[in-house]
Amino acid sequence: MSSENADAVHEHEESSVWDVVVVGGGPAGASAAYAAAVAGRRVLLLEKAELPRYKTCGGGIIGFSRDSLPPGFELPLRDRIHAVTFSLNGRLARTRRSKRMLFGLINRPEFDAGLVEEAQKAGAELRTGATVTRVEQHGAAVPDRRTVAVVLSGGETVLARAVVGADGSAGRIGAHVGVKLDQVDLGLEAEIPVPETVAEDWAGRVLIDWGPMPGSYGWVFPKGDTLTVGVISARGDGAGTKRYLEDFIARLGLSGFEPKISSGHLTRCRSDDSPLSRGRVLVCGDAAGLLEPWTREGISFALRSGRLAGEWAVRIAESHDAVDARRQALNYAFAIKAGLGVEMGVGRRMLKLFERRPGVLHAVLTGFRPAWNAFAGITRGTTSLAELVRTHPLAQRALSAMDR
Repeated sequence: MSSENADAVHEHEESSVWDVVVVGGGPAGASAAYAAAVAGRRVLLLEKAELPRYKTCGGGIIGFSRDSLPPGFELPLRDRIHAVTFSLNGRLARTRRSKRMLFGLINRPEFDAGLVEEAQKAGAELRTGATVTRVEQHGAAVPDRRTVAVVLSGGETVLARAVVGADGSAGRIGAHVGVKLDQVDLGLEAEIPVPETVAEDWAGRVLIDWGPMPGSYGWVFPKGDTLTVGVISARGDGAGTKRYLEDFIARLGLSGFEPKISSGHLTRCRSDDSPLSRGRVLVCGDAAGLLEPWTREGISFALRSGRLAGEWAVRIAESHDAVDARRQALNYAFAIKAGLGVEMGVGRRMLKLFERRPGVLHAVLTGFRPAWNAFAGITRGTTSLAELVRTHPLAQRALSAMDR
């Protein structure tokens, strides 16, 4: 074969291999695809559903989520929250208010589709209806050690220099990496259309109810003419969680309204020693078990870990050998653990405190102004749980006392 023909074959082979393939079109996957595409790489985003699609999620956008969005991204806000009512299993309700917005509320179908559009504008290619069955880094489907094979349900194989798994906590990529989970919770949610008079009562205000089961809580998030009402608790008592939701809705006087959607979802937190990569494959968001263990807030963790995964996937795609690819994957893991991992550690301690003494937490949040200010700071993104514990001796002593 002439050198010209050899070069042509090489160029054809290179053009058939994507730099980065991202599996999953949620906030984590869209953020990863955007980050890799902005860096000028050939990016393919695979999503098994057709967009937009519904996801069980309260839809709260806190400051860290807002700050992690692509520049110029316009949030499709359904409401802006300035007040929070806290209650203890329906009792001792108290409302705290703020002149400044605490956080915003979105519907996930609009939000997710908007993020995917941003990734496409940056140069990523989207394929919907693409279900991934497995990932291979060795074997006949893999032409060389710099390539990963992503096998789709129809038998098609997509080749990439790096893969980002953002296909959820029960997805194929997390299983390939070997993600380990040590906290699983069941969330149940209803989207309830309400008359204008009821919607007006909730505008600009959310309800957070500390629930009857250890670690459980419920929420009401207003979104125009619809209220998102949900509860979450540790997996294992599905019947009890369902009763909590039914009682919660009845107590709110909403039983007479027919939900347009009723859904459930398992949230899963990673264990401390869970891997975040395998070879040229990274995981982020729910696929990596990354979310805040106490509140189970996952959107900000998805956006932040997705961006990091996209950035490091570019570096892995540029790696010419396994040693350098491994080095870049370890750097990604370090970045996750140094930031989101620290926040998760504090969240686990807060969950233990909440499980043992929900009444104390309720009293502190509703009656101690510095605690309310801290809550407001977290929702606005001016501070985090980890930062509060690091800088406030009182918070350190409270958590240390509960650890004993």
